[in-house]
Amino acid sequence: MSKTYFSASLRRMVCDRANGCCEYCLIPETIALSSHQIDHIIAEKHSGETVESNLALFCSLCNKNKGSDIASIDPETGEVVRLYHPRKDRWADHFQLQTESGTIEPLSAIGRVSVYLLQVNRAECLTQRKLLSKTRSLTIPD
Repeated sequence: MSKTYFSASLRRMVCDRANGCCEYCLIPETIALSSHQIDHIIAEKHSGETVESNLALFCSLCNKNKGSDIASIDPETGEVVRLYHPRKDRWADHFQLQTESGTIEPLSAIGRVSVYLLQVNRAECLTQRKLLSKTRSLTIPD
């Protein structure tokens, strides 16, 4: 988790852009047990800048699981693959939401490493996404 200061206007912009939802597991902050966090997609220790294009809204568990990682081992191929980047990648190119189960299914190597490392299909997320899907309250990023 970052210790960087984010101005109120920058915080508001990042939250608004994400529609108040974690940009990885899609859980809205309004139903999360703890506040979502703004953090760097590419960590400062990897030369990531504190600019709009390098910031995302994370739930606390996705942020904890991601840490400063920028890549992981693909569980299918054993290759090192970069993580999903919400400012550069299109969500639908890497993931598909299974509304019946609430599962986020990976569609690419980037999707696989992101689902695996961030553990976006943890039990509480499945239940929440399933309920949100039924009420059509779940926002899928463009």
